[in-house]
Amino acid sequence: MNAADLESVVRELADRDAIRDLACRYAHLVWQGHGREMAELFSEDGWMDTGLEDPIHGRGALAAAFERLVDPQIDLQPFVHNHVIDLAGDRATGTAYIDLRSVQDARSMIGSGFYEDEYIRTAGGWRFASRRLTLRFLVPLAEGWAGRPRV
Repeated sequence: MNAADLESVVRELADRDAIRDLACRYAHLVWQGHGREMAELFSEDGWMDTGLEDPIHGRGALAAAFERLVDPQIDLQPFVHNHVIDLAGDRATGTAYIDLRSVQDARSMIGSGFYEDEYIRTAGGWRFASRRLTLRFLVPLAEGWAGRPRV
């Protein structure tokens, strides 16, 4: 392997690791309830579709929405795994699967789903250009999810 090939491999590995870290940092900030900081993980014109309301466009709108959505009473606890990433230079796409725990109306909830992401390399590093959440289910833990329709 020549130096140029080695440099290319190292760059790809570093990019993949930075993108995985981006998804993990997002989950960490959800756990911590840091809505404004979550918005900083997006490009200035980035957007997110939570599936709960219309897609949210722009970092300012994302910060306001995230502060509302990461309410400590709901106690969202996402676990991110099985992250698939496709690199294309300074852009990439990916899917990150989640298991979700939360509290709603004093009930323990369990959920599962995935994020469909677009990433962009910025001067500040990799950021989300877009993020779309698809929940397969979010149900009371005591009831379980077997036999339930998808959300």
